[in-house]
Amino acid sequence: MGKININEFTLEELEEYIESIGEKKFHAKQIFKWIHKIGVVSFDEMTDISKKLRDKLKESTYILNMEIIKCQSSKKDGTMKFLIKLLDGCAIESVFMVYNHGNTLCVSTQVGCKMGCKFCASTKDGFERSLSASEIEGQILTVERYTNKKISNVVYMGIGEPLDNYDNVVKSIRIINHPFGLNIGARHISLSTCGIVPNIYRLADENIQCTLSISLHATTDEKRQSIMPIANRYNIEELLNACKDYIKKTGRRISFEYALISGKNDSYEDAMELVRLLRGMIAHVNLIPVNEIKEKEYKKANERSIEKFMNTLNSCGIVTTVRRELGSDIDAACGQLRKKYIDNKKDCQKL
Repeated sequence: MGKININEFTLEELEEYIESIGEKKFHAKQIFKWIHKIGVVSFDEMTDISKKLRDKLKESTYILNMEIIKCQSSKKDGTMKFLIKLLDGCAIESVFMVYNHGNTLCVSTQVGCKMGCKFCASTKDGFERSLSASEIEGQILTVERYTNKKISNVVYMGIGEPLDNYDNVVKSIRIINHPFGLNIGARHISLSTCGIVPNIYRLADENIQCTLSISLHATTDEKRQSIMPIANRYNIEELLNACKDYIKKTGRRISFEYALISGKNDSYEDAMELVRLLRGMIAHVNLIPVNEIKEKEYKKANERSIEKFMNTLNSCGIVTTVRRELGSDIDAACGQLRKKYIDNKKDCQKL
């Protein structure tokens, strides 16, 4: 039987495990703090734990320690893009961003993505597997060690669809949020989904006060289906009904992400239809100038049309902002750095 990944335990699970190996329950809190708050990578660093217990833990468990393959740093704004290697050799991406309100890390939840959104690079090399809760949290610990900077905000907006990895994502949020761990407030955690409707209802019942972001990107089912395959399964009405349920149960405002694609979804008519869809909801629209990923089909809307779209929404009472573009001089689009890594591996295998 192999060793157990101790990072994967919640505090309650760790307490049960510590008692199962004949030790006092209170040691679980000490160990949990060392792993999740301080971020140690060796049991020998746990100075308030007896050598006997440390040796016992070494025999049966290990501390997850993920490797940074590559880091790209933006000379424009300090954004850092990390390619992180998992223990099985798979690679994921995390993006470190500096804002006035603190340091934010965008984390991945899967290796690759099943969703197939036409404008996203994450789906180009297919789906390999979902991440464990500890691999999700591990991105934060890894980047904090590398940068020596505290992460105060986390966005589940990297590679993968968070609600397609529901149990591990919810568990990771609880671990990240725990006061004995990273203690990142739930209101400083955002989760972005392309719209897996049943799991939006589930999330509303979890009593987690995180911010839900919905990747909407179109105002009609026909347009949405042409760019987001998930729309063939759940239509806009079903999606918005789930959002209304989330708002009712949590009291939290939902952020609707809308990637503006030139000539596709950026017209005045699109803006007015978006107003109609969202009117009466506690909602915010985040306009995203779409990243161009070596595709001819989708082009970024120009600044004038982005401003007009924003002004139309704001004038109708829908609070709208344009996402600040960070890391424009590095492989900022989600999935691009991983795709290069995979392409390079394939080239090496041919040699």
